[in-house]
Amino acid sequence: MRILAIETSCDETSAAIIERGENGRMHCVTNVIATSLALHSQTGGIIPEVAAREQAKFMVPVIKEALQDTPIDSIDAIGVTYGPGLIGSLLVGVEAAKTLAWVWNKPIIPVNHLYGHIYANWLSEIAPQESDFPALALIVSGGHTDLVFMENETSLRWIGGTRDDAAGEAFDKSGRLLGLSYPAGPTIEKYAKSGHKGVFTFPRARLDTPYDFSFSGLKTAVRNEVQKLQSQGDLTEPMTYDLCYALQEAIFDMLIQTTFKAAEDLNVKTILLGGGVTANQTLTERFRAVATEHNLAFFSPERKFSTDNAAMIGAAAIMHNTPLPWEELRANPELYFD
Repeated sequence: MRILAIETSCDETSAAIIERGENGRMHCVTNVIATSLALHSQTGGIIPEVAAREQAKFMVPVIKEALQDTPIDSIDAIGVTYGPGLIGSLLVGVEAAKTLAWVWNKPIIPVNHLYGHIYANWLSEIAPQESDFPALALIVSGGHTDLVFMENETSLRWIGGTRDDAAGEAFDKSGRLLGLSYPAGPTIEKYAKSGHKGVFTFPRARLDTPYDFSFSGLKTAVRNEVQKLQSQGDLTEPMTYDLCYALQEAIFDMLIQTTFKAAEDLNVKTILLGGGVTANQTLTERFRAVATEHNLAFFSPERKFSTDNAAMIGAAAIMHNTPLPWEELRANPELYFD
């Protein structure tokens, strides 16, 4: 099966060609991404209207580049993100997919963006197998922090998530307090490597629901500490490194404790990560180490597939091959788990 996939849920504009051979393995033929990150860095975050306008400019060139060496006749279907996300951005991708489906007479497969982050793991050289299930997937990104139980490759059941900020959002908002540019996650990871343990300690939220997360209190604690240091004239560069270390450790501790509590309760065999925050190498190393201690298999997407991209949407379209007449497809910014 060969899929042309389109992803425009937030600020990236991406198109990809994904194949699945007779052996069941996924192959990424092309994965083209255009980003408007430079514009959003200037404003300290994503302005939805700006993102959608840039995507409208990028959409056709990105699709053309993705299709450069692929005959249209060889494409079996078009997969497209239809939610969740920013409505203006989603409409750019959905309307492009509907147009191509009509012109080329191809089936269209609507894809939940969150599913894409999970199925990014199937694009790696070593991908989950049937014997690795049941599994627990943690989606950790700028907009989402969710735990999903998977009885098998195609069965997904949401069991918990953040009550307020997502983990990636906590990184970005705390980074803004520290004067770091958007997105702050990569800089915090870099600074944390020069930070010291024990200089600062931030709270870990304990909730009455076992598989939920909360990061808003952590953000408040960072703000209070930064304001105190600023008032004393002590917010030096070394102090910023120490703050980044403490912030990252607090976020990772909450993610790990909740995920492995759920893994134990549900008696899973495997832990899967997905989402943009998994580009943080420290996070994946920590999860891999704890998974090994618990005798669990562990999978995390290749870094190039961890942030928003169309390849993961193509993988999800292949795994959940449920075509829809193009006339019935609607963008759904509030989409969650089915």
